[in-house]
Amino acid sequence: MDYSKKGGPRMGSNKPRHAEHNAKGSQKNPYDKRDDKSALLERMKAAAEKTKKS
Repeated sequence: MDYSKKGGPRMGSNKPRHAEHNAKGSQKNPYDKRDDKSALLERMKAAAEKTKKS
């Protein structure tokens, strides 16, 4: 009897096909890294001032 034709569960077909380039815990994105929001805030303020003047 061929049990592969019975529709049983396939093991391991749920895993991703590749690793993400910026996955958590990798060299590019370590676990303890926090984004510095001060630079973003300065850019947002500058953009707001620029649109306000126009």
